[in-house]
Amino acid sequence: MTTTSTGTDWRAWQESWDRQQEWYMPDREERFRIMLDMVESLVGTTPRVLDLACGTGTITARLLARLPSATSTGVDLDPALLTIAEGTFAGDGRVTLVTADLKDPDWRAGLPHDSYDAVLTATALHWLHSEPLEALYGQIAELVRDGGVFMNADHMIDDSTPRINAAERALRHARMDQAKAGGALDWAEWWRLAAQDPVLAGPTARRFEIYGEHADGDMPSPSWHARVLREKGFGEARPVWCSPSDTLLLALK
Repeated sequence: MTTTSTGTDWRAWQESWDRQQEWYMPDREERFRIMLDMVESLVGTTPRVLDLACGTGTITARLLARLPSATSTGVDLDPALLTIAEGTFAGDGRVTLVTADLKDPDWRAGLPHDSYDAVLTATALHWLHSEPLEALYGQIAELVRDGGVFMNADHMIDDSTPRINAAERALRHARMDQAKAGGALDWAEWWRLAAQDPVLAGPTARRFEIYGEHADGDMPSPSWHARVLREKGFGEARPVWCSPSDTLLLALK
């Protein structure tokens, strides 16, 4: 990345993050398109959105490009990714960023609103195990207004199809290896570069103090997510998009 006379090139860091994520998920933009289609169809063109585990603000950036009259509250604990988000959205009154730990029962205390039209998250909650994720889903249900939506696009594994899962994973990883040989950055390499950046070095060090190395939670099936969300207070819940390994699950209050 580069640092210009006016400061760090936040757009370049955003694009670098996107490319690194797309190495794992080539269809990443498609899930965002469907997510925003469903936001617009269910809660309109001026939604108040909670971008949950927002990272660099990927969902927020696409939301505001698609629906300029929307507002977004981004919540995350990662100081490095939040630094990129803060640089990206500096001066944009439509965006509020909040530092909070979703495993803390009081994480909602810092939010600027008591309710939201839509709560959106992607490729983030798979690091939670089932029990804390169930608790989080209950808290989300309390934040979503009646008629509002929650959407989670993430790794959701159906253990009833082991041969299908193994074949898909083998092909996906072969393609990832090919892309990496062509110069694509993986997770570890991206963070190594962030640690070398004069602006991001400190936040990156704090990030690894908080999280350690990346670890996954239980990654239950889409049917599990839908069942738990209904149990927590949503009236309807089902997948609205899927790939062989990932699902965008929508719950309507």
